[in-house]
Amino acid sequence: MEISITIEGQFGLNWDVWQRTVALVESLGYAGLYRSDHFMVGKTGSDSLELITSLTYLADHSRRLHFGSLVAPLSVHNPGVLTRQAMTINDLSSGRMILGVGAGWHEPEHTMFGFTLGDTRTRLDRFEEGVQVMHALIHGPGPANFAGRHFHLNDAELQPHSRVPILIGGNGPTRTLPLVARYADVWNAQLVSATEFKEVNQRLDGLIAAAGRDPKDVKRTVIVPVVCWRHEADLDRHVALFREHAAPWRDQSHAEVKHWLLTVLGGAKGTPQQVVDALGAYFANGAEEVIVEWFSVRDLEGIDLLGRDVVPAFRQA
Repeated sequence: MEISITIEGQFGLNWDVWQRTVALVESLGYAGLYRSDHFMVGKTGSDSLELITSLTYLADHSRRLHFGSLVAPLSVHNPGVLTRQAMTINDLSSGRMILGVGAGWHEPEHTMFGFTLGDTRTRLDRFEEGVQVMHALIHGPGPANFAGRHFHLNDAELQPHSRVPILIGGNGPTRTLPLVARYADVWNAQLVSATEFKEVNQRLDGLIAAAGRDPKDVKRTVIVPVVCWRHEADLDRHVALFREHAAPWRDQSHAEVKHWLLTVLGGAKGTPQQVVDALGAYFANGAEEVIVEWFSVRDLEGIDLLGRDVVPAFRQA
C-alpha cells in the first residue's frame, strides 16, 4: 500500500518551496510525488512552477520516489513532444517517471495563452487521439504512424526509447474508462468516495478484460484531498498559508477559506488517525496507491505531519 502526494502547484509553488518539498517528501517515506500542470488558477495569479522543468529537477534530486504529472492536459501539450520529454526524464531518473495526462478543463488559462479548449466532445476526441499517439510511440514495435483530426505521426520514433508508464485520470464511463482499459498503465480515480471507487474499479476490471488485457496490468490509484491536524494551531496554519498564497481566496475570510478546505473540497479531514481510517478504506476497496492532494502548497509542516503520523501506518501494513 503506497501513500504519495501531489502538489497543486498553481497555489503558490516556486523554486524554493519545490526544492524543500522534494527533499522533505523523499526523506519521509512517501512512495511518490506528483505535480499538477496549470499556468494559473482563476483569472488572477499565484506562483506556479512549470511542470516539466520541475520534474527534471525532481528526477535529479531524488533517488527513491516515483513521480509524474497529475495531469498534463493534451489541450496544451503536443503528445509527441510531451512523450519525448517524459522519456528523457524517465532515463534521468532510472525509470521513475509516470506520464499522467488529461483532456484539459481550465478555460481561463487556455484563453489567456491562446489555446483552444473546445467543447466536451472536442476535448475528449483530442485526448483520445493524443493517448493513441503516446501509446504508439511508447509501446509500438517500430516507427509509428497516426492520422487523426488533431494529431499526426509519419514514421515517427523517439530515441533513446524509454517505456514510461501512461497514467490516465478520470472516471467517465463512456469515454475515459474505455480509454484506460485499452491504453493506460496506471489509472487515477478522481473525486470519488471509497465506496464509489470500489464500484468504478470493478467496472474497469470488466472493461480491461473486454479489451483483451489482464486487469492486473493497470495499476489502480486514487487522488484524495487531505487536511490533517494534531492541534487547532496546525489547522489554522494550513488555512492561513493557503489563503495567503492562493490568489482567488485572498479576499475571503479565514473562516470562509477554512469552510472551503474542510467541507466544500471533500476528501479526508481530521486527526492523523481519522485520516488513516479514511485513506485505509480506499485500500480496502482495491486501491494500490492513494495520492494525497495537497492544496496548501506552503504548508511544509503539514506534509511533515502526514509523513510522520499517517504514512507509516500504511508502510508497515
